[in-house]
Amino acid sequence: MDDLPQNEQLHFESRLDTAPIHDKLLAVRQEINKVIVGQERMLDLLLVSILANGHVLLEGVPGVAKTITAKLLARTLDVGFSRIQFTPDLMPSDILGTLVFDVKKSDFEYRKGPIFSNIILIDEINRAPAKTQAALFEVMEERQITIDGDAHLMSLPFLVLATQNPIEQEGTYRLPEAQLDRFLLKIEIDYPNLEEEIEIIHREHNMVNTDKISQIHALVSPEEILSFQKLVRQVRIEPQIIAYIAKVVLNTRQNALLYLGASPRASIALLNASKGLAALKGRDFVTPDDIKEVSYAVLGHRIVVAPEKEMEGITAKQIIRQIIESVEIPR
Repeated sequence: MDDLPQNEQLHFESRLDTAPIHDKLLAVRQEINKVIVGQERMLDLLLVSILANGHVLLEGVPGVAKTITAKLLARTLDVGFSRIQFTPDLMPSDILGTLVFDVKKSDFEYRKGPIFSNIILIDEINRAPAKTQAALFEVMEERQITIDGDAHLMSLPFLVLATQNPIEQEGTYRLPEAQLDRFLLKIEIDYPNLEEEIEIIHREHNMVNTDKISQIHALVSPEEILSFQKLVRQVRIEPQIIAYIAKVVLNTRQNALLYLGASPRASIALLNASKGLAALKGRDFVTPDDIKEVSYAVLGHRIVVAPEKEMEGITAKQIIRQIIESVEIPR
């Protein structure tokens, strides 16, 4: 190539300019890190979910910053935020809204519920019974709800962030597989390490009489988010990498360690999440490493370990790792 005349030399440029996505969302992460210590993987996957336009299930014990991170994320994105605390007595109308009779008009008027916002934080989603959980099916899948035969569209972007506690199971209702499948990602949040714990204590000590939320500023507009999502859909993925996704998902259905494998929705989720991760890293193409990196969060809640293997202590994460290592990486 060096022997060619300068004006004839080959220049390899990205087909898509993903630099604005990388730069903006890096700034978002740094803004959130003013308050949140560590949890880099959680923040990255949350940003991937926004780019991929998918919902997230956050699982972790109380006190690992699930709720405040959702609040901070909404604040940096300059979008509407609504928090719904799920309880055993919560009714679908408490979420979706209800018809109220207007005496002046002698007619029923629809009064919208808290689901009508951009980022919806559902705290302890497994605290509510199946009827209330099922109220989310349509809105999560189609970004609309139907009341008395009339469809009401959500304002975009629309993202559900749900939390659940994996330890305390008394008084909870397990999420059915059909609902779990509607979450693009399930993010398991661990305890901080020693250095992070010390930093958390230091910050709390130094922030006496300081409102943490007020330190966070809006950096990305709703219009920018929608343009980023549109750009992410155009990220390139080669046919052999698409085949790699299919082989990984197919392996979950044929795996003797699993009682239930992943559905085709999991294949689409791997595709979209890997595109989002590539764009977050400033690339306009997907690599096998992108798929590996998101595979645990995409597949972990979509597969069910065979009961006898679960009794032996085998986890979904171990099986996914085994599958990823056994499927040949495309060259």
